[in-house]
Amino acid sequence: MLNPHPSFKEGQYKSIIIIMKTRTTLATLICLFLLWGCSEEIPKSELIKPIIKNIQENYAPDKRVALFNVDIVVNGENIIFVGETDNPEAKKALLDKARGSGFFVQDDIELLPNQSVKDEECGVVSVSVANLRSDPKHSAELATQATLGTPLKVLKKNGSWYLVQTPDKYISWVDQGGIATMSRAKYKQWLGLRKVVYTRPLGFVYESNDKTSPTVSDLVGGDILTYLEDDGKFFKVLFPDKRIGYVSMEEAQSLNTWLENIAISEESLVATSKLFMGVPYLWGGTSFKGVDCSGFTKSIYFMNGMVIPRDASQQVFEGKEIETTHDFNDLRPGDLLFFGRQATESTKEKVVHVGMWIGNDEFIHSSGQVRVSSMNPKASNYDAYEKGRFLRAKRILSHQNENLLSLKSTNIFQQTSAKK
Repeated sequence: MLNPHPSFKEGQYKSIIIIMKTRTTLATLICLFLLWGCSEEIPKSELIKPIIKNIQENYAPDKRVALFNVDIVVNGENIIFVGETDNPEAKKALLDKARGSGFFVQDDIELLPNQSVKDEECGVVSVSVANLRSDPKHSAELATQATLGTPLKVLKKNGSWYLVQTPDKYISWVDQGGIATMSRAKYKQWLGLRKVVYTRPLGFVYESNDKTSPTVSDLVGGDILTYLEDDGKFFKVLFPDKRIGYVSMEEAQSLNTWLENIAISEESLVATSKLFMGVPYLWGGTSFKGVDCSGFTKSIYFMNGMVIPRDASQQVFEGKEIETTHDFNDLRPGDLLFFGRQATESTKEKVVHVGMWIGNDEFIHSSGQVRVSSMNPKASNYDAYEKGRFLRAKRILSHQNENLLSLKSTNIFQQTSAKK
């Protein structure tokens, strides 16, 4: 074993030993020992970075659903942690491990939600479909969408933009025109109000109980509004931003009634998927206005009372894998099919596409537009390209966990005490 350089301090030696006990890569350790033997002193930044990486891997491995943006500033003997996280446990673990390694640590990590959203840490989508972006600007990539009535956790504010987290834990930015922010107390009041769900693919809210009156807003399937009253033909509804309008009772239902009557099944999933036929592909889309591949499968399940992860690379980890080594005979309608790049000795598997099995050797997916393709080479709609990059199939219909949320058991839009 290498002996430490004579100038190496006892505290640094202790730090190296503790870092070795974390999940540090072999390459990092080799670099540390090389620095140890041939330099006067290892930079503190190189000693602390493996600790930061270890905490990030344990508490926030997927930056799409967890925030842990932490860096360091070295000030003499002090290590100053700077950045932000939405996980208090991750912050505490980092500080404890760094201090236990013999470092003098100064904490300048901001916990989210921060003071920029004081008294407005909750939000509800107030437009038919809110566009959530990767950065706080309209020219940024469309990360995902959230439909009217979706509750949001508000993390911070930047100008007229809010960093929010959706019920499927996705973190992205929405402009202030897309949501109504509120305190936790106000949000609790909102949850206690009776709700209405729009069940048709597309429609409108009107100024009065007359479809010839001006519109207040457009609607898409799954939009949630607050119930005020009804006249037997129209619901009078309230938007989160306090607008009031009317929606036809032929096109909407009481949320509680809708959830009570939902019987998610192979047949219902296929029927819902066919409602999207021809809807254009839209990167980041999760509504009838446009869907990407995983936004499509997510929307199918949502319209059947189930919230599933946002992206294909997240959905692939859920449910039970179905045997497809030799054929597709064991697949059932509703099973998710994943496509992409097979793993090799030098590269990891990469999931880039998802569709849903509908039976008869066919699957439905969003590719250019929502369409049906076949795995049968003799079929007119045979998709050789997708079959050639098929990876695996997963069944999530009969599964529940924190990433597969049944709205029947966990109604995120309304407290169960609210009247029908």
